[in-house]
Amino acid sequence: MAEQPKITAYLKPTCGWSRGIRAVLQKYGLQFEDKDIINVPENYQEMVQKTGQPYQPCVEIGEQMLADVSGEELESWLGQNGFQAGGPEPSVPTDRSCTDEEHEEMAKAEESQPVEISFRPQR
Repeated sequence: MAEQPKITAYLKPTCGWSRGIRAVLQKYGLQFEDKDIINVPENYQEMVQKTGQPYQPCVEIGEQMLADVSGEELESWLGQNGFQAGGPEPSVPTDRSCTDEEHEEMAKAEESQPVEISFRPQR
């Protein structure tokens, strides 16, 4: 494989599917732009516009868009298109969403984060 194509991944910050995509891209030693579709609404809109659908993860590799793809599906596509694995094996599942327990842990972590509130004086 010659030069790596530009890769853009439209992902959630914490999600089983998104973690699987990141792990597969790392396994293949591929550099990618990680676009947060939860905290940056423009990224979500861009993903929907490019894919014509609202589901994630989506990975754009060069001119090819893989919409609503799992880590397993991404790895299969990479293999079929001549990419070679060279990094660590994924340490997370590449074929599932988060478990209910993982969702509960994420919710607890978010609740414990301090919230910054700023007030603007009224005129």
